[in-house]
This record gives sequence, C-alpha cells and structure tokens, in this order.
Amino acid sequence: MKMIKDKELLVAADFAGVELKDYICAHLEKHGWKITDIGVKSLDDPNPEMFHRIGLKVGAKIAEGEFERAIIFCGTGMGIHIAASKCPRVHAAVVESPHAALRAITGNNVNVLAMGGHWIGKNLGIEIAEAYLYHNLGDGYEWWPNFYEFHKLAYDELNEFDYETFKKNGFEFPNAVDIPLDACDKPEELKYR
Repeated sequence: MKMIKDKELLVAADFAGVELKDYICAHLEKHGWKITDIGVKSLDDPNPEMFHRIGLKVGAKIAEGEFERAIIFCGTGMGIHIAASKCPRVHAAVVESPHAALRAITGNNVNVLAMGGHWIGKNLGIEIAEAYLYHNLGDGYEWWPNFYEFHKLAYDELNEFDYETFKKNGFEFPNAVDIPLDACDKPEELKYR
C-alpha cells in the first residue's frame, strides 16, 4: 500500500477540479510528495472522464488497498465524493476549510478528501490538503479522554459495515460495544489565540 508516511498520495479531478488539483499537487511535489494522478490531466483534454467514473476509480484503489489516502476534486466536491463512497472501506468527506479537513482526519479517519474547484481558492486548498495530510486519527485530542478509542470504534464498525447483515439484525449492531465519550472543554493552555 502506498502510505502517507512515505509521502505517497492518490489524486484525481474532473474538468471542474483540474486547476485546483494541479495547483495543490505542484505545491505538494515541491515538498517531497509523490503524486499518482488518475483523473483529468488538462482543461484541453478532448474527452474528459465524468466525475462519477473518476470517483469510482479512486474509491476502488482505496478499497483494494493500493493507497492509504486520496484527495479528489470536482466542481463542488460533492459528486466525486458520492461516487468514491460507493466503494467498500472508503470513508470520504467534502471539506471547505482547514478546520474541517483536520477534524475529518483526526476524528473520522477519512481516507478520501474531496474539494470543490468552484468554491475553494488555491491557497486555501493547500491549507486544507496540509491539514489532512500531516495528521492522523486522534492527533491533537490527547487531552480528551477516550477520543481515539471512541472514533476508532466508529471507523472500524463503518469499515466492516454490511447493509444486509444490519437489515437482518433488525437495523441493530450485534454485540455493540460502547466507549464513553464525555464532552469536555479544551484546556485553556491549548486553545487557539
């Protein structure tokens, strides 16, 4: 598997996201990232592939364990994200801020992050990508008791989720284990200033 720790990343875009993708990838490559691009490569492409087909291809590469994470782009991020999410073991999110990207990875262990080329400015896109790529599940929440365990359980259950089994079980999780997570305030010394 191509891993984030080794600075290996899968990317893809449709025609509406290609410019944002190219800008972010150029920045990442300057900082040592190896990019594999399986989407539209240019606005001049005479026959660009549609967003949903690109999303399914990205989802398949995640589902098959070829890549740990991917960043994908279309006009809004929505359509390509929906398509990628059709593949098993894909945990995708559309984000429009660095804070959302940070929480997507630290709280939800997202393995496919989507951005919209119509909405995200190029420099904001870099900040979103860096927030996502330079963090992992649980980062920054060490002060919150059981944060990692709570979110890891959710990730694992979703990763193994089978709708037919869920349906046969009366839409209940068999042998559900709950991990307590109490809301708590961030310690004063850790708050943003």
